[in-house]
Amino acid sequence: MASHIILPKEEEAALGVAVEEDHDSPAAPGYQHQQGPPVAKALPFSATCVRISRDSYPNLRALRNASAMSLPDDDAAYAKLEEGDYGYLLDDVPHFTDYLSDLPTFPNPLQDHPAYSTVKQYFVNADDTVPEKVVVQKDSPRGVHFRRAGPRQRVYFESEDVKACIVTCGGLCPGLNTVIRELVCGLSHMYNVNDIFGIQNGYKGFYSSNYLPMTPKSVNDIHKRGGTVLGTSRGGHDTKKIVDNIQDRGINQVYIIGGDGTQKGAYEIYKEIRRRGLKVAVAGVPKTIDNDIATSPLVLIVLAQRAIDAAHVEASSAENGIGLVKLMGRYSGFIAMYATLASRDVDCCLIPESPFYLEGEGGLFEYIEKRLKENNHMVIVVAEGAGQDLIAKSIAAADQIDASGNKLLLDVGLWLTHKIKDYCKNKKMEMTIKYIDPTYMIRAIPSNASDNVYCTLLAHSAIHGAMAGYSFTVGMVNGRHAYIPFHRVTSTRNKVKITDRMWARLLSSTNQPSFLSQKDIDAAREADKLASKSPVPVNTKEHGENAKKPANGEK
Repeated sequence: MASHIILPKEEEAALGVAVEEDHDSPAAPGYQHQQGPPVAKALPFSATCVRISRDSYPNLRALRNASAMSLPDDDAAYAKLEEGDYGYLLDDVPHFTDYLSDLPTFPNPLQDHPAYSTVKQYFVNADDTVPEKVVVQKDSPRGVHFRRAGPRQRVYFESEDVKACIVTCGGLCPGLNTVIRELVCGLSHMYNVNDIFGIQNGYKGFYSSNYLPMTPKSVNDIHKRGGTVLGTSRGGHDTKKIVDNIQDRGINQVYIIGGDGTQKGAYEIYKEIRRRGLKVAVAGVPKTIDNDIATSPLVLIVLAQRAIDAAHVEASSAENGIGLVKLMGRYSGFIAMYATLASRDVDCCLIPESPFYLEGEGGLFEYIEKRLKENNHMVIVVAEGAGQDLIAKSIAAADQIDASGNKLLLDVGLWLTHKIKDYCKNKKMEMTIKYIDPTYMIRAIPSNASDNVYCTLLAHSAIHGAMAGYSFTVGMVNGRHAYIPFHRVTSTRNKVKITDRMWARLLSSTNQPSFLSQKDIDAAREADKLASKSPVPVNTKEHGENAKKPANGEK
């Protein structure tokens, strides 16, 4: 998850307004319920707290004042913020009622479901939120919260009216078929939905191919296979054509599975749906192999470790043997870092977040020479996005992008292999190097047992949110599933913090130099400090039509 937060910047004297109703409230005004008498709205947690001055939290004020950067006005218009006491801030997700009025709600079918008859308090409380940070000090503000995922007591769709579609986009990743299966089975078994369609071959499938009807029977065993049964592609995102087809076919729930580029596309689809005033929920399920927007499946680390084991066998079986393994990680080095820590056979790990250099005192070549003299072999793990600035200096290449808008990377593994060979040749050192790239082997395998459970929970949380009328990306925050605003997922990437303890553990495990100057360290610390204090860039003059003012009405 991103570490940025949004904070409003209204003047203190203009903050006194009445408490607004929550979307989940059974008796929110303007909702035309089909049955049951009105129920009194319970006071939110913030309204029951002792009032204190906001000035008691200088850190919160500093965070608000730090919001000088701005998103485009089009993005700022969708930010939904609600302040409460003790420095509480809810960074909420869009809902039907933000742009549609007098919508009816219906009892959740789960209340009559035999499987859930014994569950105590199965429905999520309207005021339940998940904190972004769990490690705080006694005088810390409560901080940023996200809306908790889960089933609501009232839903905005009757089962027979739901027409849902599912699409997978971008590269492959273990677990895609599990998510597809659980979306289909969850909609059918939990909410009695019969009209579920698969969009084939990514975003372009919305307007270039027939929709594929899906049933629990048709997806029964797809979780045992790698890849995606729906097919995938990069690019092909034509927002107008996509929404035209959604509207023409009467689709009212769209489930989009993909990485950061795909979630940006989901955000654009939601915006167009809202502009047209359509009652369509858009639910994003994050898929990333880099861990740049969600938790990397454990199976990736296991498979990466097998490649490292093979490199270690090759290296240790030769005089001055070097095993070089390139792992996935275009912008984030999580897979390389965790695979290195899991292996304990790695002598050097290179990731995009930590710059390195080859020649001179403290450089990579010096470390390689030292390690070979000490141990007669070594293993190097490099993330695919590492060292791109160094490659650009030695290889003239024009910047190119793929169909998803990602910069095409030069092969750091192949480049590093040649550089090490040239160095050893000039030093007249006998050396054998084996380069292993397991990328496509790793990403194309089925998910394992623990990842199947994780994917199931993601899928079910997405279904509950869509039925409740929200549009969002679902994600895990501090062990709890939550609904995350699209702009948070797409505005920044999750990256390894080289000033964090985990990176220090890696350096201690490999005994490699940090390759960092004091200037680099200071810059990294400053970046971390800004990331922990400053919000997601947002237009601070006006936070859009959905910005909520403090519920307590204090001035």
